[in-house]
Amino acid sequence: MNQKRRRERRHTAEISISFLDVISCGFGAIVLLLLIAKTVESTAFETVEQPLEGSVAELQQQLFQIRGETTTLNRTLKSREEQLSDIRLRIAKLQQELASVRRQKDAVAQVDTTEKDKLTLAQQILTEEMERLLASQNRKDNQLIGGIPVDSEYIVFIIDTSGSMFNFAWPRVQQEMINILNIYPRVKGIQVMNDMGDYMFSSYRGRWIPDTPARRKAIVNRLASWTPFSNSSPVEGVQQAIRRFYASDKKISLYVFGDDFTGNSIAQVLDTVDKINRKRSGNRLVRIHTIGFPVHFQVQGGNLQTATRFAALMRELSYRNNGTFVGLSGLK
Repeated sequence: MNQKRRRERRHTAEISISFLDVISCGFGAIVLLLLIAKTVESTAFETVEQPLEGSVAELQQQLFQIRGETTTLNRTLKSREEQLSDIRLRIAKLQQELASVRRQKDAVAQVDTTEKDKLTLAQQILTEEMERLLASQNRKDNQLIGGIPVDSEYIVFIIDTSGSMFNFAWPRVQQEMINILNIYPRVKGIQVMNDMGDYMFSSYRGRWIPDTPARRKAIVNRLASWTPFSNSSPVEGVQQAIRRFYASDKKISLYVFGDDFTGNSIAQVLDTVDKINRKRSGNRLVRIHTIGFPVHFQVQGGNLQTATRFAALMRELSYRNNGTFVGLSGLK
């Protein structure tokens, strides 16, 4: 019986040892598995982190590069916008200048049409005025030639010596002087001055030039190069001629040559001449004839306004002073 108990106790002990071995092995396996799992996990994380860090660095570098390119493009865009703004301003300015030129062109065209109409009207009025003078005056007393009274014994030429006259009308001026001298075969005295009252021959200042063939030839020859200063206004010459040469016992005619009037007022000129060439016994002291040269109507860039004002002034001046205004149709 004791032996049987010993066999039972021995059998129990063997089972206990085996169980402990199994448990120990199990725990060891679990521990080993844990160690293996941690090592693999750590390695996987390290493997994943390294590529991510490289990608982030590369993306940051690309971001910096893109920002730099963006800054450059912004500066370029701003420069282009400034250039575009300047170009738009220049275009706007050019458009304004073009509009101004067009307005000036339209205005010049309108003035040209208006001035031509005025000239046509002035010529019509002149024709009517010449007819009136011819009908109202006695031909025997006035000895009219071509509508111009030539009964005077003394003649004074008052010539506009401005640049426009000398440069474009001078041959015609010389011819008209010869024509006028020819319709006066013989007079008692001649005088020539410009519209400023300057004498052609200083030796005859304030005196009549004797009428001889030699003197007439000298006058025509001197006229070819005679160009004293002129202000394109006949007032000074007319005043000088009347004040210096008028005499109650002399019949005097003034011949005013010109192409334009640059004075301030036509009415002022007429009033001034009226006071100087006042009436005596119903007649003016001297006759005033006027000759208009169409320089500004035939030369490119001519001043139509001053030319029209001259025609208006000369017509009225001759009308008020018992003379005739002749508007020439050409320069040749």
